[in-house]
Amino acid sequence: MTPAARLSAAIEVLDDLISRRRPATDALKDWGLAHRFAGSGDRAAIAALVYDTLRRRASAAHLMKTETPRAMLLGAVHLECGLSADGIAVLCSGEKFAPTPLTADEMNALQNSTITDAPSHVIGDYPEWLDASFKAAFGEASPDEMQAISHRAPIDLRVNMLKATRERVLEELSHFQPVATPHSPVGIRIMPSPDGRAPSLQAEPAFQKGLYEIQDEGSQLAAALSAVDPGMQVIDLCAGAGGKTLALAALMDNRGQIFATDSDKRRLAPIFDRVTRSGARNVQVRAPKIKNDEPLKDLDCQADLVLIDAPCTGTGTWRRNPDAKWRLRPNALEDRIKEQRAVLERAAPFVRRGGRIAYITCSLLPQENDDAVEAFLKTHDSFTLVDPTHVAMNAGFPALADFVSHKGKGLQLTPYRTGTDGFYISLLKRQ
Repeated sequence: MTPAARLSAAIEVLDDLISRRRPATDALKDWGLAHRFAGSGDRAAIAALVYDTLRRRASAAHLMKTETPRAMLLGAVHLECGLSADGIAVLCSGEKFAPTPLTADEMNALQNSTITDAPSHVIGDYPEWLDASFKAAFGEASPDEMQAISHRAPIDLRVNMLKATRERVLEELSHFQPVATPHSPVGIRIMPSPDGRAPSLQAEPAFQKGLYEIQDEGSQLAAALSAVDPGMQVIDLCAGAGGKTLALAALMDNRGQIFATDSDKRRLAPIFDRVTRSGARNVQVRAPKIKNDEPLKDLDCQADLVLIDAPCTGTGTWRRNPDAKWRLRPNALEDRIKEQRAVLERAAPFVRRGGRIAYITCSLLPQENDDAVEAFLKTHDSFTLVDPTHVAMNAGFPALADFVSHKGKGLQLTPYRTGTDGFYISLLKRQ
């Protein structure tokens, strides 16, 4: 496919996912099935155009003065990819599979419009109803924070220290030009290619041997900041596919015990193969047998650490899932807050005296972070907050001590501050 034909295809996909309010992955998959002539390179390039447009949806529409899929794509290609109005005009020739030629209004917008004086939610490319939340979280830095989350994310890997060193994995993957992550001592970063095509890292022999896992540096840091130590009794209460379970197992050097569970046993399905590949021997998966079953009922007051990777809106991962931000609604936030309250209540009885809860979200919203911790502490006087600056210092990450959340209840990592996805970490100690 020509670059011009890829633009046309991306407009078609955007029209489908916006009009039907469906995930981008589903729309791209359906387009690929209906256009089997498109090769893997074409599909990757089209996906990159779609995701870039979704990342810059509000600012692109503002620039073009209309919210049609075509206008948003043209605006995003100009804002995100840096393509000039003349360059876009060449692609929009109307020939064969190319988009129709630019109108006078489109050319004028591309040449003369800016987003400099646009409202905050337009500059930051997020739904307007979240404006107050982001300003509460970041104050005057809110525009910078939100602009940072509107760009492509790198691919981060966590070296499995049970089997390899970072130096070895860097050598094994040298053909991808990897670099060490700036904060995590076990992280490796691969920058996105200009066309947005991601390398097939799960097909690499090193991955099949269990030498690394794909995991954002922020998620790696969240596990490390939980202050887990070898020999501990640990519960991963929202384990899902097991990303943080495996990170904890490596940090514990296979000593102690991790009980991994999830309220939905279907989410646990991938964890078994991942544990086997990783070489982790201290993980016990406990799935609920029926709805509302408690598979950990024998562990009351036994855990040194209960890690909660809480259900949340995922606002911190919008670089990777930009379509999710435009489908998020206030009622969904309300549902997540209820779930966070419930999982904190569930966690409390498992913690022994002197033990801790590590409350983690991949969210930037105060309602899911500081406010959730604050509400828990008000009704559980046996728990106290561990000073976030001490959390960072004691875990060996003094540079992160500067990134305390707006109410001081945890650490807030963001693409702008730390170059990671958005993660919140708070430690609560039982007296």
